[in-house]
Order: sequence, then C-alpha cells, then structure tokens
Amino acid sequence: MKVKDIMIPIHDYLRSESTLKEAVNLLKTARQGEGQFGVIGLPVLNEQGALVGMLSMTDILKAVYPSYMSMMNLGDFTWDGMLESLACQAGDKKVGDLMTRKVITVREDDPLMECVDRILKGNVRKMPVVDKTGKVVGMIYLRDIFFAVTQAMLDESCKLR
Repeated sequence: MKVKDIMIPIHDYLRSESTLKEAVNLLKTARQGEGQFGVIGLPVLNEQGALVGMLSMTDILKAVYPSYMSMMNLGDFTWDGMLESLACQAGDKKVGDLMTRKVITVREDDPLMECVDRILKGNVRKMPVVDKTGKVVGMIYLRDIFFAVTQAMLDESCKLR
C-alpha cells in the first residue's frame, strides 16, 4: 500500500502571517476526510504554495506556556484563570513565530512502511504528503497508519501467511 492510498487530500493550510486565533479556528474546522472536522496540525505554506512549516496543537500549547514556568517551584502557585488569560494574550501572535520549521514529509508514492519509519524516528503524529515536485498534496496522520495496520492484522488473508 502507498501513502496516497490513505492520505487525506489537503484542503486547508495556514500562512505564516496568520494570527494564532485564525489558526485555531481553522484547526477546529479543517476537514479530516469525509464528514470529519478538526485536525491536530496543518501545514504552513508561503505565497507560492511551498511548505515553510507546520503548526500543531503542541505549538499552540507552547505559545500559552511561559518559558519561566519550567524554572519555578509552583507548589503554592494559583493556576486558576491563568490558562485563559495567557490564551487571550497569545491570540494575536503570528503562526510564523510559533510553527515548527523543520518538517518531516513523505512522498505520495512512498510505501506505508516509509511513513512508519519517519513517524517513529521523528517522533511525529502527522506528516505533510508531497508530490514529485515537492508540492503539499495531503496529510497523513498516525491514526490513518494505525487503521491500515489493524485492518491488515485482522484481515482473513493474514491467517494464511
């Protein structure tokens, strides 16, 4: 099986100049496939359609988590309302300032085992799928590969091997 057999064609993407508020709205409404909405990350493309980064839920969480927090002893610290306040402040940040710039991709004609290799070695849960010219044509998610593995594992012909 090839990547293109299970990838989700790209419908939605982000721009680096988009605000985080615009990005989270798109993440919540982006199409996953037939009738499914909401994704864990989207590619960031420039004006020419070239991939320049990825924005994920983790990148968004990093935007609302102040770096000084990891250095503090927070035993008596009050957390109430902090997340909401920091989320409001982060809404105007630019996608380009928060996105992951080093993006692991996979080609649409690669075998699925190539995806498994890149997901495990890169510790990622999603990858943009590119065509021969490097243009993003889809996304492949860990769950899609997992479903392909489980389908093969439970297939009747598996018993014959």
